[in-house]
Amino acid sequence: MKNKVMVIGSGGREHALAWRLSLSPTVQQVYVAPGNPGCEQENKVKNIAIAANDYDKLLTFAKDNDIDLVVVGPEQPLCDGLVDLMTQAGIKCFGPSALAAQLEGSKAYSKDFLKKYNIPTARYASFTQVELAIDYLSKQDFPIVIKADGLAAGKGVVIAETKEQGVKTIKDMLAGNAFGEAGHRIVIEEFLVGQEASFIVVVDGKNFVPMATSQDHKARDNGDKGPNTGGMGAYSPAPCVTKEVFDKTVECIIKPTIQGMIDEGTPFVGFLYAGLMIDESNNPKVLEFNVRFGDPETQPIMMRLQSHLDEICLRAINGDLKNTELSWDDRAALGVVLAEQGYPQNYAKGSKINGLDIEIKNVKIFHAGTKKEGKNTVTNGGRVLCVSALGNTLKQAQKLAYLAVDKINWESKYCRTDIGFKAID
Repeated sequence: MKNKVMVIGSGGREHALAWRLSLSPTVQQVYVAPGNPGCEQENKVKNIAIAANDYDKLLTFAKDNDIDLVVVGPEQPLCDGLVDLMTQAGIKCFGPSALAAQLEGSKAYSKDFLKKYNIPTARYASFTQVELAIDYLSKQDFPIVIKADGLAAGKGVVIAETKEQGVKTIKDMLAGNAFGEAGHRIVIEEFLVGQEASFIVVVDGKNFVPMATSQDHKARDNGDKGPNTGGMGAYSPAPCVTKEVFDKTVECIIKPTIQGMIDEGTPFVGFLYAGLMIDESNNPKVLEFNVRFGDPETQPIMMRLQSHLDEICLRAINGDLKNTELSWDDRAALGVVLAEQGYPQNYAKGSKINGLDIEIKNVKIFHAGTKKEGKNTVTNGGRVLCVSALGNTLKQAQKLAYLAVDKINWESKYCRTDIGFKAID
């Protein structure tokens, strides 16, 4: 029997997940709610006009269409308890419960959890009052990291270089409502130095299987400068995750986290993403947890995955990941995000995108912020596309990706021209 799958979300991550699921011989049909114009171009993939936060409609659709597997892309539905809702109705839904999703949903919960289970992370303190936060700040070294406690779509993190900037950020978040509900509590933590990497595993509550390693570029501009974004590009594998780093991450971070969640009475099922900072002694520390696949890391990782994604997810839901091994393309993959000028602050929408019909071997264009207007595809978000390529080396994948990037154009297109530079240098 072939599976009918529903993917929740509309970004580049969801396009990549839907595409990879559609390639599985055990998948009959993939529905994406609400999806984007790129999803519709894939074989066996169909968009459905239900918003990712319209939970009752999503549940009704899953029941009426005998959906065998629901895969939740974004963090908000996970934190809101969509998995709990689907599971209670007898539908297999891949992702953590609302309680387990607090690992991402609350920075303060996550930091307290790390401390409780002795998992390496940066020194920190959390605050709800401006005066106490400023008092703490004045005794710290700079730069320092200030985070909104709740979900802020990857943008609620400020690296304050000076005390003045730190004070302004604290006031903006706690008093000025810069991040709404997400910023009513903040976490101030030490600034860690080293190489960042994304370490993603599939967890069934007790057992886990690692995905390919990856590294993304959070800063908007070349040389990792400029404001923090949701991610401007990514590549896999990440050379900084050596065997030593991999083993330390598994023993000191992944295993204690999975066991800690069991001890808390909230076993974790789903994609567990540990954002790591690796110091010069090859010691990893947790920068953050995400409870879903990263974007744009999903795109290059899905380019390399050869196992059937639907089967992996169903095994995890059934608590059956023990002795599972994933197969990977040995080649490297690299994805470049094409964004609107002005992202992540103010940017225009509605520009016609040219060059989307290019066909280059080993290159895949994943849509994120796009929509259809008549026969045209136009920009409809800050991050518009992720152009991903496979190559025998990272350098080759980079060259191929940028070859395609140069052929895609609209008036206010913006991208970094150095994705992968740390690994290639």
